[in-house]
Amino acid sequence: MKPLDALPFAYPFDLAHSALLIIDMQRDFIEPGGFGESLGNDVTLLQAIVPAVAQVLDAWRRAGGMVVHTRESHRADLSDCPPAKRLRGSPRLRIGDDGPMGRILVQGEPGNQIIPALAPLAGETVIDKPGKGAFYATPLHALLTQAGISQIVCMGVTTEVCVQTTLREANDRGYDCLLLEDCTESYFPAFKAATLAMVRAQGAIVGWTAHSRDLLAVL
Repeated sequence: MKPLDALPFAYPFDLAHSALLIIDMQRDFIEPGGFGESLGNDVTLLQAIVPAVAQVLDAWRRAGGMVVHTRESHRADLSDCPPAKRLRGSPRLRIGDDGPMGRILVQGEPGNQIIPALAPLAGETVIDKPGKGAFYATPLHALLTQAGISQIVCMGVTTEVCVQTTLREANDRGYDCLLLEDCTESYFPAFKAATLAMVRAQGAIVGWTAHSRDLLAVL
């Protein structure tokens, strides 16, 4: 293990037992015309983290670590998208509706794909998740257990929704989690700041946070 400079104290990083988890860096959330924009959000806020995420991903790949990508996505018949999720607010487009990049958050549609700058390589795991957390109704825990993973380094969007939900799910399953502060973002900056504080509060109650440069230094 290598001590990695983090908050609230050093994170005992072990690449051999770590997975890089990249959450929902999809066109539907990050590009104009997708689900994120249909909700009235400024997608440029999320676009700003792409270079940092790409730099970490490249370094992680070169180091030989396990990479997992997630996509929030639903079946074409929306049988895995309950009304409690789909029928909220009054967005311009809802999950399953036809948008500029195909049906919103539907598996196989162009907008549901991970952005080209972070496209998965052959052999990297891609998890399609119907919920906010990456562990709900997916094989993620089984795959990580089989690979001997005990630590998760997390990047992606949005900080207070899918990222935070996944971190809490992972913590409950016994993983030590590190969230890279400059590799996650929210449409609401105050929500990101609050989530970072909650994750590392009370002695890393959910996990640790660090800047990507701190991880790159140990990689």
